[in-house]
Amino acid sequence: MAGMLTDRELSELTPSELCPHRTPIPTQAVSSDEYYPPPQTDAQRAVEARMLALADELGGHQGLSRRRFFQTASGMAAAYLAMNQVYGPLFAVSRAEAATPEQANARAGALKDQFIMDMHTHFLRDDTRLTGFVAMRTAVGRQGWNKALAEKEQTIEDLKFDNYKKEMFLDSDTKVALISSAPSEIPQDWFLTNAQMAAARQRVNAEAGSRRLFAHAIFTPGRPGWLDDLDAALALKPESAKGYTVGDNTHKDLSVHPWRMDDEKTTYKGYEKMLKAGIRNVCVHKGLFSHATARQYPRLEHYADVSDVAKAARDWPQLNFIIYHSAFRNENPAAALAEFEKTGRLEWVTDLAEIPGKHGVTNVYGDLGQIFASTLVAQPRVCAAILGTLIRGLGPERVVWGTDALWTGSPQWQIEGLRRLEIPEDMRKAHGFAALGPATGPVKTAIFGDTNARLYNVDKARLGAAIRQDTYSARKRQYEKAGADPSNLRYGYVNRQAG
Repeated sequence: MAGMLTDRELSELTPSELCPHRTPIPTQAVSSDEYYPPPQTDAQRAVEARMLALADELGGHQGLSRRRFFQTASGMAAAYLAMNQVYGPLFAVSRAEAATPEQANARAGALKDQFIMDMHTHFLRDDTRLTGFVAMRTAVGRQGWNKALAEKEQTIEDLKFDNYKKEMFLDSDTKVALISSAPSEIPQDWFLTNAQMAAARQRVNAEAGSRRLFAHAIFTPGRPGWLDDLDAALALKPESAKGYTVGDNTHKDLSVHPWRMDDEKTTYKGYEKMLKAGIRNVCVHKGLFSHATARQYPRLEHYADVSDVAKAARDWPQLNFIIYHSAFRNENPAAALAEFEKTGRLEWVTDLAEIPGKHGVTNVYGDLGQIFASTLVAQPRVCAAILGTLIRGLGPERVVWGTDALWTGSPQWQIEGLRRLEIPEDMRKAHGFAALGPATGPVKTAIFGDTNARLYNVDKARLGAAIRQDTYSARKRQYEKAGADPSNLRYGYVNRQAG
């Protein structure tokens, strides 16, 4: 059972796990079947070619294969060096770091204890029907493109619990994560039920011996029995709540219960229950709704934008409204760059960032989610523009870290992306953007963890100390000592057609 992509669209795509090169960062857009990914661009092909050349040259000098070089700190540095060579100097990296393992390892070691709270992550339930890309992998094997796939049954274990733990807590510097889900009109097509999220949280925290995993409660205004369902979810003691205003985002053609954040007769009843249960953080999926999607589902477009955020924020100052993906509309970064260069705006992102100034509210936040991953690899100037826009409008204290992993694999490459990214000087001068600063500077420290710690009432120093002594940290030390083996895989679809 696939998501919103049609059989024809799926036939034109390839599972991202089959990409021929396991580079440290993706070299083209990866879709989790929520949207049709664009083909690899000329610039992305150039980045990929430069990465491979650097791996052959620098890895060869170190006696490493391409794959092994790409698993090292030097390989990660080489990836961002290649990005700079193609897109210009947006990332803090040097050839010496890519060429010298000692230098790369020293930098990685100095940053590994950075407090990172990734409050937007996913894995799939064991009985999921959302297995469209598994069927594709099987078809690839049958057609002889990759004979290894024909030799065994294909599964989606990489998108399930055990691999989630490995890629989040062993293969990245993430210290705390929040497990999320997505609802559907088809009960079995929820990514995870509220009870399954709570059970995963209990299992991870018990195994780790510290508070590593938080959990959402998914709420679905307007669906029959939704308030009773919310009561049951709140009884599980989630750390925050999450909803999709378009309703069923997985099967938009089945979505019959979209809702607005400012609906006084319906949604506000849910807010009342959340406050009584001690929930203060309301996460809302917005954006990722291109003009093509709007043409296909025109009745849902008004629910995907941010026109309902300001009133809800004014009416409920006790709540924090965390807008997932910061409402970024256009999953085609080339179109977004053209829009920004022409108007200085990013559709819906700029609207979101302007809400505090226009409406005098301080309880609206922008989560990075899918948009950081997709724009960083496709057009890093758009990524820089998104961050500049959000920080200028919301303030650095209201932009929060989330990666949407595991769809794009372990989040370490995204962590490195933010650590190294800087808004170009010409963009700062033209648009009044502030510099992001160093990896451990106040802006990036706030985004990575300080703001999420404040939102979720976490004592960063105390929890950080507990994490350094927990079971997962011990496992990670052993894992790295034995020779870490990050997969450098992404999970979903890529478009291998010529751009």
